[in-house]
Amino acid sequence: MSHTVTWDAPAALDWLARRSRKANIDAMARYAIPSEHALGVAMRDVQALAKQIGRDHALAASLWKSGVYEARLLAAYVEDPNLVSPAQMDRWCRQFGNWAVCDTVCFALFDRTPHAWTKVRAWAGRRAEFEKRAAFALLWALTVHDKRSGDEAFLQGLALIRREADDDRPFVKKAVNMALRATGKRNAALNRAALDVARELAASESPHARWVGKDALRELSSASVQRRLRARSKRTA
Repeated sequence: MSHTVTWDAPAALDWLARRSRKANIDAMARYAIPSEHALGVAMRDVQALAKQIGRDHALAASLWKSGVYEARLLAAYVEDPNLVSPAQMDRWCRQFGNWAVCDTVCFALFDRTPHAWTKVRAWAGRRAEFEKRAAFALLWALTVHDKRSGDEAFLQGLALIRREADDDRPFVKKAVNMALRATGKRNAALNRAALDVARELAASESPHARWVGKDALRELSSASVQRRLRARSKRTA
């Protein structure tokens, strides 16, 4: 006879705790992820549990409130994007304590909400490091997962990249760079626009903006990227 598990936060945390490994804690340090609130659970196990649970808005709130690193990752996967409010997005964003939670929430949840583009624009000017990173991680995620928006939304994203590229903090700078590179790989027209931004940044007086621009310019002008964009244009013509 099959047994259906009723999941609540304590049950989920117990499931995760039984899969904790010291090696996973050690690996977090290598990737600049704080581990003081972590159990030491591999991402594949977090994702496996999320598949068992399915969407659960109330559970996601409880998991997030726990403050446990893996519980917050799990919350990103079990939360229902259609039930996420702008206020919840702001609240979670203010509580991002590392790049891994920030990026996971943006890529697995926030980019699927109807408020995603509004938050890209709102958070891009934030001062707090991971709040600002969230704007560009979310933009990066939208280049991959948003199949409906036209080029205009991403052109506005490029304007934000140009404006914020001189931030000297590594976690912000790297997200700005990834958003620029990802935008430039979406299609041929956005590639041309992203290359223009990359060239402008590469010539900037700011060393941080120069790094963003030069790194993006190298990839976006590469033969492999240009070849993929030409092939994509032929398929959609």
